[in-house]
Amino acid sequence: MSVLPLDDVRVVELGQLLAGPFCGQLLGDFGAEVIKVEDPGRGDPMRQWGREKPYGLSLWWPVVARNKKSVTCDLRTPEGQALVKRLVATADVLLENFRPGTLERWGMSPEELHALNPRLVITRVTGFGQTGPYAPRAGYGSIGEAMGGIRHVTGDPDRPPSRTGISIGDSLAATHACVGTLVALHERERSGKGQVVDSAIYEAVLAMMESLIPEWQQASYRRERTGPVLPNVSPSNVYPAKDGDSLLIAANQDSVFGRLARVMGRPELAEDARFATHGARGEHMAELDELIAAWTATLPADDLLRTLHEGGVPAGRIYTAEDMFTDPHFAAREAIVRVPHPEFGELAMQNVVPKLSATPGAVRTAGPALGQHNDEVYGGLLGLTAQELSGLKDKGVV
Repeated sequence: MSVLPLDDVRVVELGQLLAGPFCGQLLGDFGAEVIKVEDPGRGDPMRQWGREKPYGLSLWWPVVARNKKSVTCDLRTPEGQALVKRLVATADVLLENFRPGTLERWGMSPEELHALNPRLVITRVTGFGQTGPYAPRAGYGSIGEAMGGIRHVTGDPDRPPSRTGISIGDSLAATHACVGTLVALHERERSGKGQVVDSAIYEAVLAMMESLIPEWQQASYRRERTGPVLPNVSPSNVYPAKDGDSLLIAANQDSVFGRLARVMGRPELAEDARFATHGARGEHMAELDELIAAWTATLPADDLLRTLHEGGVPAGRIYTAEDMFTDPHFAAREAIVRVPHPEFGELAMQNVVPKLSATPGAVRTAGPALGQHNDEVYGGLLGLTAQELSGLKDKGVV
């Protein structure tokens, strides 16, 4: 295996569920040693989450906890807090997503941790951030999605706001936390000091909302739900094929629309005043969609796709997981990998992104068993004796 770009970084992950642990997954994908600290006996609730549970086991846990080591520790006890402080003293990053004030109650405020390890980057993921009037509130991803703006614009216009089908708020906050962590590690090389990375779910969602803020501030324009289309961006929609399948076609740029018009056998449409410019197509979106749908409905999906691709028009099916497993492009780029697992045998999951040419990341292991690395970390890294570790187990600390 090639050298992993973060294999000199140690991360202590204290969080649970998704908003913090997905950040740990991203860092681990590129080689960071991620030591996940879990509650003894129960572990991260993600061990039980997920719709399908073959053998009674979560299929989500092996993904979000991949490339991580699991140790157990009761952070509510003085002994557990002391143990984690010893661990943090050896680390580059502490990652947590508890409600603000929790670490402080446990005697692990940023000030106290930086006194132990001045180079420590402390990455904190919460619903509303570490400051402000809402900071003490409990904040799940769905609330951040609602406040950040994405829920209001998701779904069909004649129905209440919808969710995207995945935990996008948590994942966005974790992704921004990962970016912030890498930036802080880079800055540490200049200053020699760590700092706090404060990633709030609602702000991570807000950051993705394009021009929503200035549209309201400058023009009093409020974005609304528009279903599968983008307002004033046409053609970009889902169109029917002859065999009942549906394809997404995106040809909203002037030159690309010209190619679509030629593929349709209607080159004159590109010169029609109703469709000749981006703005005109936006104004006549419904009319243009009807023309395109009437044409797409004359061809089976495979023929339609081939015709569009040969003509240089962006188009594609709306994939399910089943489609991904059989797609040759997914296979060629190894977008899906298979990882050994003690219960599932060979477990398929999405690969690491983005791809690096010289030092790519890798999925090395699936999510670990609870406390699988207690002896390695506490005994090997921290130097606890077998007797000391046995005593902590007897007390329920690990």
